[in-house]
Amino acid sequence: MISEQHSAVSDTLSAGEENLGQWILHHSQNSDVWDPIPFPGWHIHLPVFEPFQLFGITIDLSITNHVVMLWIAGLFVIVLFMLTYNAKKKIPSGFGHILELLVLFVRDDIAIANMGEKEGKKFTPLLVTFFFFILMANLMGLIPAFSTATSNINVTAGLALITFGSTQVYGIARNGFIGYYKNLVPHGVPILLWPLMFVIELMGLLAKHVALTIRLFANMTAGHIVLFALLGLIIVFKTSLMSIVSVPFGIFVYFLEILVAFIQAYIFTILSALFIGMSVNPEH
Repeated sequence: MISEQHSAVSDTLSAGEENLGQWILHHSQNSDVWDPIPFPGWHIHLPVFEPFQLFGITIDLSITNHVVMLWIAGLFVIVLFMLTYNAKKKIPSGFGHILELLVLFVRDDIAIANMGEKEGKKFTPLLVTFFFFILMANLMGLIPAFSTATSNINVTAGLALITFGSTQVYGIARNGFIGYYKNLVPHGVPILLWPLMFVIELMGLLAKHVALTIRLFANMTAGHIVLFALLGLIIVFKTSLMSIVSVPFGIFVYFLEILVAFIQAYIFTILSALFIGMSVNPEH
């Protein structure tokens, strides 16, 4: 349902009060309200469900704006490849050339380069999905009607868990349970130091995926906060003259955010390939 009632934050913004921090948080955090029309007072209130307990864990299946963004990003990627893929054509045409270029880049320069020929081709579908899904979710945050799902740490943690699960499953499948965890410790370590090194390497294994989570979350959140802060200076100083400074810098940060969206999709994908490759081929 679309509501024409102003929220407290929108009223504050319209009145020009100096509450920039609250306004920035409102537009950067997850919520059960989606603003598909970039005008104050027009909201879609998303379904909210009662949380329930499962094995002592509270599970909330409420639909938030970031959940909607994930659905749209996933659907867009699927439709994009369905429209450009034609099994009858050996050579792609139109926009398919760009998609083929990016897919080959992920396969050759990320997957095969970090995992080897055999394993790289096997994991190319996963890594291509990572790259395009994260890229689309990043870019959607630059469109006024949408928000950045990858600025939600729960989303980035979910993506990192997929990488972590892949490293464990395929590492154990390739080297065996004992062999995989035994290979975490470098060869040649004295037997007395082996237990300590195993704990350190295990913590390092977890820390790498935690860093994978925080890196994407922090970069996508920081850029939007800076952009909102620059534009909010006009409200804080209550003068249009401030736009002479804030708007050009805001435009610069906006285009920088486009670059960051590509870079972060690339970094997450290449680190995932590196971590999975290290688990499958520990000797390297």
